[in-house]
Amino acid sequence: MAVSFLRREVSDLCLGKPALRSLPISATVADALSALKRSGDNYLSVWSCDHSSRKKTDFDEDCRCVGKVCMVDIICFLCREENLSRPSVALQSPVSDLLPKVPGLVRHLDPQSSLLEAIDYILEGAQNLVVPIESYISLNSRKKLLKKPSLLCSTLHNGHEYCWLTQEDVIRFLLNSIGIFSPIPTCTIESLNIIDAGVMTISYKDPASSALASISRALTEQTSIAVIDEDNKLIGEISPSTLAFCDETAAAAITTLLAGDLMAYIDCAGPPEDLIQLVKARLEEKKLGAMLELMEEFSLSSLSSSSGSSSDEEFGSSRSSGSPVRRSEAIVCHPWSSLVAVMIQAITHRVSYAWVIEEDYSLIGIVTFAGMLKVLRSIAGAWRRPDRENSFKK
Repeated sequence: MAVSFLRREVSDLCLGKPALRSLPISATVADALSALKRSGDNYLSVWSCDHSSRKKTDFDEDCRCVGKVCMVDIICFLCREENLSRPSVALQSPVSDLLPKVPGLVRHLDPQSSLLEAIDYILEGAQNLVVPIESYISLNSRKKLLKKPSLLCSTLHNGHEYCWLTQEDVIRFLLNSIGIFSPIPTCTIESLNIIDAGVMTISYKDPASSALASISRALTEQTSIAVIDEDNKLIGEISPSTLAFCDETAAAAITTLLAGDLMAYIDCAGPPEDLIQLVKARLEEKKLGAMLELMEEFSLSSLSSSSGSSSDEEFGSSRSSGSPVRRSEAIVCHPWSSLVAVMIQAITHRVSYAWVIEEDYSLIGIVTFAGMLKVLRSIAGAWRRPDRENSFKK
């Protein structure tokens, strides 16, 4: 029964999904920053498209999603040593500089492909699966859009609209029919051997900048960095999913604060005033005047936006200071927790992992959506569609 369920088409998961908003590969980092703030989206897809041709071709030849960008990409980019002293210049860099050099993070998938194929791509490292969806745009509207490539690149590509599927989408879909995978969902995560002990950690007393490489890696792997004390007890985390709701000035906080302070700085209530002043003082000490100016400019623009008629709410933005979004509090479970319990916990908190701890909060490891999918995928054994081998070669 589970095998039959996993043969469902991925188009079933696309129902109700919004069309991708995107950026052309020709955009700059500043364009990406502006688009993220206007849209309120956590991620924007980046496309390489050639709309100069009027002949009908496959989307593979004409339009291709080459990656995705989020606020964390911009923050990490500004934290680079060569960009700290000239953030305004760095923002004029091409958006392609933000894309990780890891192949296969974004994959195109036909809507008729099976759910099992989608899981296989995810287990191979794909973060997002780009799937065509039925477009309700009229033919006349398409013709108008074809004359304006800048508008075309917002949601429409070669006459098609696309959505993308994430690990969370697949886990949520499986959770709705979790009974067919019985008895695995009721087994403990320890007995299923899905606790990964190879976690990224940082002491709360260490400079947050020492976790910069780990933040980029966590973003790629959709995990997080555990903040621990001297006894290896978990006291919090530095999570890309939390950083994604910050603004570009978080780069200054990462550059100047300790890991423990950074957790408080990026929390959903907004950075405390004492930490803001501490960041500014340390920027002055480091002679990073340009980054300090960036913070001052952002403070002034935020004040102006909040007092003016064109507020963040007009654009549906969720990044305004003080907005109740993600917290830096870590989501935890125990080795004896059941798989289904951890799945529900992660879905509820909109994270793709849970930290595994002992009763005294000693850190054991992490359980990820990828680990959960691997266990559920094993039920299907070696089944795959006849054309599966060909799809891997595309």
